Amino acid sequence: MDLILNFADQYFFTPYVYPASWPEDEPLRQIIGLLVVTNIGAAILYLGLGSLSYYFVFDHNLMKHPQFLPNQVRREIKYAMSSLPCISIPTVALFFAEVRGYSKLYDNVNDFALGWPGLIISMVSFLFFTDMCIYWIHRFLHHRLIYKYFHKPHHVWKIPTPFASHAFHPVDGFLQGLPYHVYPFLFPLHKVLYLALYIFVNVWTVSIHDGDYRVPSQLQEVINGSAHHTDHHLFFDYNYGQYFTLWDRLGGSYRHPSALQGKGPHDCIRRLFAQGKLSNGSNGHMDTGNKIHKQE
Repeated sequence: MDLILNFADQYFFTPYVYPASWPEDEPLRQIIGLLVVTNIGAAILYLGLGSLSYYFVFDHNLMKHPQFLPNQVRREIKYAMSSLPCISIPTVALFFAEVRGYSKLYDNVNDFALGWPGLIISMVSFLFFTDMCIYWIHRFLHHRLIYKYFHKPHHVWKIPTPFASHAFHPVDGFLQGLPYHVYPFLFPLHKVLYLALYIFVNVWTVSIHDGDYRVPSQLQEVINGSAHHTDHHLFFDYNYGQYFTLWDRLGGSYRHPSALQGKGPHDCIRRLFAQGKLSNGSNGHMDTGNKIHKQE
């Protein structure tokens, strides 16, 4: 994160905000700077990626589903935007430790004994390490003693949109993001690759809430996509994984997506139409065309 902070110092904080007498490496200044860039960056990633997915990927026919809530998109955005600043506080503590040199992040490829091949190894190990950790954290958050306090708000969205991707209780959001921040304290990781993976993580988080259930047949048993994660929202005790189905299979929580068996949300909508229980005027967003449906 020091790359982002240095960029912000050079082009914004130093020339326009802070007095020249305040050193860029002073701890309090770094904490303030990290809070600013973390909150702005999180909002840009969430609203930017969420909007692109919502307008260009998300299937708006899903808004006809009986479990799609009134004003859901607005509620998802409001909940996420109120949680992100709270999540940023403990996150910045970890970023600050990185900036102060306590992590194993490195600047130059040659600083790592494995060189360029090490970047590939880092990418693979990052994905498998974080997938494993998130599985168990996610499953822990479903424990009956704590579920209603932290994770239940995310399950309000039975038929999620891309904007549900970050609509977590702050404790839930921080815990599920923790493995991404812990990894560079345990394993060497190039700083630029760390930023790229951080963006990828946000893209993936949005993508598993985007309602696009298509998965290449060769990957349906391996990749935890939107179809898998939608079943998690609908059926609660299945498909806790983030990227892969590995830990769900090992943990006995894997469920083959209902959308890939002709029993998913779209099939429910078609069945209700055929039964005459839905019409083009229902719920204020029943147009069957491809245009964006009005949410309110």
